[in-house]
Amino acid sequence: MIPEPEHETIAVRPDEQFDEAAVAAYLAGRLPGSDQPLLVRQFGGGAANLTYELDYGEHVYVLRRPPLGPIAPRSHDMAREHAVLSRIYEAYEPAPRSFLLCEDEALIGAPFFVMERRYGLVVRRRMPAGYAALPDGARRLGEALVDGLAQLHGLDYQALGLGELGRPAGFIERQVEGWFGRWEKAKAEELPAMDRVHRWLADNLPPDSTPALVHNDYTLDNSMFAADDPGHLVAVFVWDMAPLGDPLSDLGTLLTYWIDEDDPADVRAFSPMPRDAAGFPSRAEIVERYALVSGRDVSGIGFYHVLGLYRVAVILAQIHIRWLRGQTRDERFAGLGDLVKLVAASAAELAR
Repeated sequence: MIPEPEHETIAVRPDEQFDEAAVAAYLAGRLPGSDQPLLVRQFGGGAANLTYELDYGEHVYVLRRPPLGPIAPRSHDMAREHAVLSRIYEAYEPAPRSFLLCEDEALIGAPFFVMERRYGLVVRRRMPAGYAALPDGARRLGEALVDGLAQLHGLDYQALGLGELGRPAGFIERQVEGWFGRWEKAKAEELPAMDRVHRWLADNLPPDSTPALVHNDYTLDNSMFAADDPGHLVAVFVWDMAPLGDPLSDLGTLLTYWIDEDDPADVRAFSPMPRDAAGFPSRAEIVERYALVSGRDVSGIGFYHVLGLYRVAVILAQIHIRWLRGQTRDERFAGLGDLVKLVAASAAELAR
């Protein structure tokens, strides 16, 4: 078994436990090595779907399920994620393979799927020491991430059997109205900035573009890199919202969470990447490299950046409202209400 980075997994949080014996019995005989004793640990870094390590000794897998409590329709879609990952791994090396889907909610209280375990480093707010020691480590990491996105958008989704994954026509309009609907359900208070941004997005919709398979949450912390090489993208995770649609929405999401070295502190507050951004490509360089590698027109990227910020505000509100309603006791989510206001203000300023 390959050793994992320190603190990558934690003991399962008390309120996020499941019947491990029932899962072990269900999986027995369905996966190589599943006749051996099972040790379950939790990946502690996520803020939405719950992810667990299933360790059988010689064979290690990952189980993913939706978050606790009520969830928005068509979100946290385990069947969709399994459908993508059970096919795309054949053509896209960073996609972990999904082996099986269980839609029987009686087992752990929700659908789940089991996928391949990948090993490497997930970069969040602190640059790994080995990467930081390299003079070009941050740049190589950023460029590998952009190249992986361009490669994803160049896949032949029809050949992979994913042609029925969604309706590309009108994708962006549905995104705008869909996120507004989620905001209306998740908001803890009225925020005029969110209403202004919604109106601006609705009034400035871009024309439909050549469709692609869209990840829909492509960020630095949803990716994994080789421990000895920041230029090697080992894995891309979190495919539960992947549709067919406008690929620039993925680029807009990436820009939303990206930090420029001269960004003020409030912009850095909602980014999961290292705070100082030293050595990373700038947002402008990210866009330039994507255009070069993908060959796509990025002249209207400002719209997608605003949409990305709006979307982040809604996602944060959805997480925060679960905490307010007592559906999760994870104290990381207690202060997200202020962050929702901050992101909404950033979106309104960018739109203006």
